[in-house]
Amino acid sequence: MKYTYLAIDLFTIFFPLALSFDTKLQFYKQFKTLLQANLVVATIFITWDILFTHLGVWGFNPRYLTGLSFFNLPIEEVLFFFCVPFACIFTYACVDYYFKVKWSPRFESIFVHFFALSLLAVGLYSIPKLYTSSTFISLGIVLLVFKHLLKVDWLPKLFTTYGILLIPFFAVNGVLTGTGLEEAIVWYNNSENLGIRIGTIPIEDMFYGFELVILNLFFVQLWRVKTTKS
Repeated sequence: MKYTYLAIDLFTIFFPLALSFDTKLQFYKQFKTLLQANLVVATIFITWDILFTHLGVWGFNPRYLTGLSFFNLPIEEVLFFFCVPFACIFTYACVDYYFKVKWSPRFESIFVHFFALSLLAVGLYSIPKLYTSSTFISLGIVLLVFKHLLKVDWLPKLFTTYGILLIPFFAVNGVLTGTGLEEAIVWYNNSENLGIRIGTIPIEDMFYGFELVILNLFFVQLWRVKTTKS
């Protein structure tokens, strides 16, 4: 049982890693850029995670852990911030390569603004709830910054990709939060979230995961452009 979380990390990355060497996609050429992006974003999220674990916003069941830790985080949780973004950015690369995803500028603008403003509204209303407020407010701000200040052109592809990613997300996160297990691997203090769950998964996890992916993708795209120009 103590290898359960580690097994989930390895399962998450196994197929994307194996398929990265496909001769058409050649995703392996992005490994260096993705690692650089991972290091930057993982530093932010691991710091966030350490703080919230200390505050009791969430925690980890030692029954499913190897016992190795980084500060107050299980090593499996640290690996999560590298394995999951790798799988997600690989999926984005597949969607980008094999499909033409195009939204009308008007629809994109309406969707992004509605999504971001809704997140900000719920986040501000839920200020006493640390998980809800921090996740919703930060993601709402990130979306508006990317849309208006940085003017990125890949948001429609990301939203489409994340819609696909929600399928494995519910499977993986479901197990982490207790689906099919006697106890949850990751537990949550419900006083710090909305108390709304999809199965065993707090609804905040969907947006937390999206923020993890969008920030990784931003740096991957940023540094890929710089490399191309050079």
